[in-house]
Amino acid sequence: MTTSDAPAALHLPARDIPVPSSVSPQAQAILALGPLAPAPQWPALNDPEAWRTLIADLDAGGLRMAPGSGAPAEVEEIPVGAARVYAITPRGLPENDRRTYLEIHGGAFIQGGGELCRTRGIDNAHRIGHHCWSVDYRMPPDHPFPAALDDCVAAYRELLRHRDSHEIVIGGVSAGGNLAAATVLRARDEGLPLPAGIVLATPAADLTESGDTWQTNLGLDNLLTHSPTPRLYLGDQDPRNPYLSPVFGDFTPGFPPALLLSGTRDMLLSDTVRLHRALRAAGIPAALHVWEAAAHGGFLGRAPEDDERAREIRLFLTECWGPAA
Repeated sequence: MTTSDAPAALHLPARDIPVPSSVSPQAQAILALGPLAPAPQWPALNDPEAWRTLIADLDAGGLRMAPGSGAPAEVEEIPVGAARVYAITPRGLPENDRRTYLEIHGGAFIQGGGELCRTRGIDNAHRIGHHCWSVDYRMPPDHPFPAALDDCVAAYRELLRHRDSHEIVIGGVSAGGNLAAATVLRARDEGLPLPAGIVLATPAADLTESGDTWQTNLGLDNLLTHSPTPRLYLGDQDPRNPYLSPVFGDFTPGFPPALLLSGTRDMLLSDTVRLHRALRAAGIPAALHVWEAAAHGGFLGRAPEDDERAREIRLFLTECWGPAA
């Protein structure tokens, strides 16, 4: 069969996918639940009021599920242009420790702001054991691209007023991973010093959604499914713009060492793998960790695999910063 004769798609018969015995009992219990929530009733793209209502409902549900560390932390709210940052310091951190993680939250480009950003930022600061600046950036429907990216770059500029670039690592999950990579690309293009490293956890690196696992893991990922939220964020922009889809970026002029994280059931596994290959092709030190049977949300922080993931992030931060003085 020649290439021109190859079928456009491969038909697979319906089949049952068992919960694998290759993961921890806690992970098996999460997988056995199946889909973790019904897909929302997505509003029309031109109905901003319906989107505001949906986002408020999603954020309220996220707050109810937010784990919260319960450990004390100092939180300062810093205005950054039209957005704000929660500067979080876990209690017990040495006064001379300036190392800071600039966290860009996920949430499909539409949710995770406000109190949820603050709560999750505190949890993350305790999980990594460092200062954490959590960026509460603007989002659709009122603020499509480039508002969120503008806010993240502004937050990085502000952090550079307080820290040297080698004392900073930028990180993000999902949509936040997209914005983290785009922030570094734009910071480089604007002549700013680059951070010591970047953490890209299951990043939405390609908003054309052309990666293989957007299809092969559809229905297998217990958290993520197709949604119109990337289009709401894109507006009328070209999704191949590297500031929107970092996988199409040119990394050769410089990019910091990267840690990329995903799972075999993650719909964004292809985005993560392709971004890793793009970084490696440009000669950027980049490590990729893929967890068995993990979907887009991992195992909700309830399995040993999630602890392993947190440990890998802490190890990477130590590689970027070195041990505490």
